[in-house]
Amino acid sequence: MADKGSGGSRLPLALPPASQGCSSGGSGSSAGGSGNPRPPRNLQGLLQMAITAGSQEPDPPPEPMSEERRQWLQEAMSAAFRGQREEVEQMKNCLRVLSQATPAMAGEAELATDQQEREGALELLADLCENMDNAADFCQLSGMHLLVGRYLEAGAAGLRWRAAQLIGTCSQNVAAIQEQVLGLGALRKLLRLLDRDSCDTVRVKALFAISCLVREQEAGLLQFLRLDGFSVLMRAMQQQVQKLKVKSAFLLQNLLVGHPEHKGTLCSMGMVQQLVALVRTEHSPFHEHVLGALCSLVTDFPQGVRECREPELGLEELLRHRCQLLQQHEEYQEELEFCEKLLQTCFSSPTDDSMDR
Repeated sequence: MADKGSGGSRLPLALPPASQGCSSGGSGSSAGGSGNPRPPRNLQGLLQMAITAGSQEPDPPPEPMSEERRQWLQEAMSAAFRGQREEVEQMKNCLRVLSQATPAMAGEAELATDQQEREGALELLADLCENMDNAADFCQLSGMHLLVGRYLEAGAAGLRWRAAQLIGTCSQNVAAIQEQVLGLGALRKLLRLLDRDSCDTVRVKALFAISCLVREQEAGLLQFLRLDGFSVLMRAMQQQVQKLKVKSAFLLQNLLVGHPEHKGTLCSMGMVQQLVALVRTEHSPFHEHVLGALCSLVTDFPQGVRECREPELGLEELLRHRCQLLQQHEEYQEELEFCEKLLQTCFSSPTDDSMDR
């Protein structure tokens, strides 16, 4: 559905239609074709073109560049710089929409149009900020301040989840942006959304942003620990939303593999007992990730092994029964491997008395 223009010219460019309601969504497209290469639209595209050309011609002959080739290259460079400037202008226009106050005394139709424009602006920004140069420019334009300060706590769920998604898109794998986002206090707000928001899509997108801020980011992980993030993650795994459960367990497993020094903290929180309780629930593909996290927790960690051996947990019997169920199902082979590894690690090793603390 195309945006309907509201009174006055609020936005000098056409925003893409925004998806409606509290539902997840993503946008992005790529164009390709045969024939002569099209000039790239930005610097990142120009760099990719150069890399591709270099890989195709590893040893080009040292001959002068033809006039036609020179002209094409000049046009490509000009188009790249022009495309980058155009995208910055698009981001500025989106930020103008997002910076405006909500219309006072507006009717229901006007408020709906206003929200649709804001959602469209957030979606366009998410698409543009897939490009790391644009993500950096967005932060220089104070866009992140606006997202964290206003939109993570917006009244409309469609604005909250799009803000969380945009924060994650900008932050992933870019240390400078991660540091800015953490400095603005975004992690506390994102954890609150994950833990308490009434909209499942908001919670899933908040988890995505959290993951982008704590994986391979020491400062983010320290904040996560101070804010009791592991407890929030465990509560997310106990929800009925499958996507939320799977992604929470996957993040927990990733953090355990990358930061084994926190295994003691997790054991002291009763994480072993809670993970085993999750494995006892009705079987689902989610169990693969729970068992993977449990494997990570006991690997090279005697305290975790001891807790798994507690008789009241009944883990050995549970794992042997699960192995019997899974052996006839090829689609559960990875879960079966985790069960077998846990049996080997926890129940085929020396007794507890012979293990070092």
